[in-house]
Amino acid sequence: MPLPSDEVLLKTAQELFSQMQTLFGKHPGKRPAHSKGILLEGTFQPTPEAGKLSKATHFNSPSTPILVRFSNSTGIPTIPDNDSNADPRGMGIRFTLPNTSDGKRSHTDIVMHSTPFFPTRTGGEFLEVLHHLIAGTIGDYLPTHPAALAFVQAPKPAPVSYAKEEYFSVSAFKLIAEDGKVTFVRYKVAPALGVEFVDAEALKEKDAEYLQVDIKERITSGPVSLKLLVQVAEEGDVTDDCTVHWPESRKVVELGTIEINKVSDDNAARQKTIIFDPIPRVPGVEPSDDPLLEMRAAIYLLSGRERRAA
Repeated sequence: MPLPSDEVLLKTAQELFSQMQTLFGKHPGKRPAHSKGILLEGTFQPTPEAGKLSKATHFNSPSTPILVRFSNSTGIPTIPDNDSNADPRGMGIRFTLPNTSDGKRSHTDIVMHSTPFFPTRTGGEFLEVLHHLIAGTIGDYLPTHPAALAFVQAPKPAPVSYAKEEYFSVSAFKLIAEDGKVTFVRYKVAPALGVEFVDAEALKEKDAEYLQVDIKERITSGPVSLKLLVQVAEEGDVTDDCTVHWPESRKVVELGTIEINKVSDDNAARQKTIIFDPIPRVPGVEPSDDPLLEMRAAIYLLSGRERRAA
C-alpha cells in the first residue's frame, strides 16, 4: 500500500489528518476517525453471480477468510456507543487471499459507512468542512453546500446491534469479469437479521459499550450473518462523485454471505496495526475515478504508520 506520488494530494491528506487530530484530539496508537472499534473474524462465501461479474479470487473461491472491523464515528477512542456523535457507524472488511507467487501476503479491503451520504466530493472540500467545524462556522457553510447539508440532515439513528445495520461503500468501483466486461457498482452490506434501530429516548438508557457487548454475545451463540450486495450502475450514471446517488430502481446483485464467528485475539493490538485500504489492488476489482478513494487511502496509510510507531 504505497503513498501517492501526487504531492498536492499527499499534502491535502496530511492536512486532513492533522485537522482531524485538532478536532478530536491526539490519541497515540488510535485512528483519527472511527477510532473506537472491534475486530472480528469470519468467512465470505460468494454467489455464482459474483463470479460472473468479477474474476477476483474472493468472488470465485468457495470460501475466503475475512477480518471485519465495526466502529463508531469520530476520532475519540472512548466515545460511548450511545452517543449521537457515534453515528454513522463504520465497517471495514479484509479478504485474506492466498499468498502471491513470490510468497507475499495478499488481501483486498472494502470500507463502508452506515449511510450512503458523504458531505463532499473531494478531499479538499472535506478539509473546508473540518476548518468550519473547528472554527464553529459550519452553520454558515452548510446552506451554500448542498451535499454537506444533505449529509448532515440525513437520518443517522443508532443501531440495536452492529449486526442489524446497513453499510455503504459510498464510492463506486469497477468489477472486471473474466472476459473483460466492466461493471460499475457500489457496495452495500445488509444484515440477515434485518435492520433495527434504537429509539432516541431508549438510547439514553443504553450502556456506553452496548454495541461491543452485543456483538460479542451474539457470536458466542452462533455466527453473525450479513449479505454483501452491489448496486449496479447503468449507462450515464455518475461514477466519480460519491455525492451523486444512483436511482433506487438500479439493479441490486447479491455477491455473497459474510459470516462472523470470532472476536479477534489481541484485539487492541491488531486494530492498532491493521491498515484498511480503500483501493482494491487485486485483479478483477478496480477503483473508479472518484477522487476520494486515493485521498482516503493516503490518510489511512499516514494514520497506520503513526499508530504502529506509537
